[in-house]
Amino acid sequence: MVRISEDLIRRRAEHNNGEIFSLEEVSLHQQDIERIEHIHKWCRELKILYLQNNLIPKIENVGRLKKLEYLNLALNNIEVIENLEGCESLQKLDLTVNFVGKLSSAESLKQNLHLRELYLVGNPCADFQGYRQYVVAVLPQLQWLDGKEIGRAERIQALQELDKVRGRVLEQEAEYLETREKQKRSGLKETSAMLEHQKQEHPQINQSLSENQNGTHQNPESSSKAHTNAEDKEREFWEKPCAFTPESRLETHRHLEDKRRANEKESEKPKTKTPRTLITANGRVLNVNEPKLNFSLTEDENNCMVLDLHVYRHMDTSLLDVDVQPTYVRVTVKGKVFQLVLPAEVTPDNSTAQRSQTTGHLVLTLPLAHGEIKPKKPTVRPSSVTSNQNTKKETRAAPGRELLEVDPGLAGSLANIVPKGKESSHKPLQRSQPHQHCGVEERPVSKDFLDDPEVPPLM
Repeated sequence: MVRISEDLIRRRAEHNNGEIFSLEEVSLHQQDIERIEHIHKWCRELKILYLQNNLIPKIENVGRLKKLEYLNLALNNIEVIENLEGCESLQKLDLTVNFVGKLSSAESLKQNLHLRELYLVGNPCADFQGYRQYVVAVLPQLQWLDGKEIGRAERIQALQELDKVRGRVLEQEAEYLETREKQKRSGLKETSAMLEHQKQEHPQINQSLSENQNGTHQNPESSSKAHTNAEDKEREFWEKPCAFTPESRLETHRHLEDKRRANEKESEKPKTKTPRTLITANGRVLNVNEPKLNFSLTEDENNCMVLDLHVYRHMDTSLLDVDVQPTYVRVTVKGKVFQLVLPAEVTPDNSTAQRSQTTGHLVLTLPLAHGEIKPKKPTVRPSSVTSNQNTKKETRAAPGRELLEVDPGLAGSLANIVPKGKESSHKPLQRSQPHQHCGVEERPVSKDFLDDPEVPPLM
């Protein structure tokens, strides 16, 4: 059961800065509220109150709202119009699609002199014969009924036939109230039968729960059978014919609420996620990109591979875990694995990992284990070519080098330039004639002359 709390009203009063005492309009629709309470104490200045699409069975605790002008109670479980005499400023009342069967209770609205619009469409009383004539005659201050304007002629005719129409309406009302009592009794019987059925099913449910807690799982056949039974019960619940009553509406609401809670419990259960295969059974490393990040792998001039992983710019570095292996790199980003197989072996001990201060990317520098082997430029060396017919060797000159061409006929004469058998003396040449220097005649050097380095030369 949802109760009207102060926190609920404050959350609905955001347009008034969360202030309750001066609140003039509040919307509490679709909150599964089952009782009107506290509003008449907290919101005395209220003018517009929306309470449609709830489970309210009775109009109460609104008599002190002297400034209330519009009250919307559509799609609820109200059966009697009551407790609105204190709403002196009430101008519009909406009771669309409720269960008002006691039409005579509408006469309690005579004291609401400012009431101009009333909506009772979708209620059992709207099917009574003479319904509109009776309401128009009983409430002379009304100008609109169920969205249709009340004319002067219609009002005069309704007043003239009021006694006759009232008798007919009261007879139909009594019949409806008798039928309603039967529905209540049958509803109580169905409720008690349903409770007994649930008690019988509870031991089986508790037994299955205890088996699951002890670790003994059900067979696939039994689980599929239970799933089929649940589907059959769900189909039976919605296909079963029933009268449109407050009890049936409450039962439908509770059924939906139980189903929603069951789905929430199933979603809260921890789901065992199968771990992703990073390395196969035969030792093969796989490429994995769970976080779906862009990356680039390049090679620089220092014989290093550089991996640029485009991680999120504003993500904390503590959420990153880097593991460098000789043949692959693994980076865990917020629990998701990025793994890349390297084209060459690297040294993990010398590898570095840094975050870019501008882009936030993770940059890994991975030195190669054996360095880069660069091929040398091809050089042409002199080679000899031997033909099958000639045994002569032909020498090829290296490019960029010029050789003199020799006539083959002069090969013998060139070989005899130096006569064989004669030794050449390599003695210093002696001068045959003396030379004069500055008029001084040089004398022949005696054999007994010794050149002493300590004696200075003659000038």
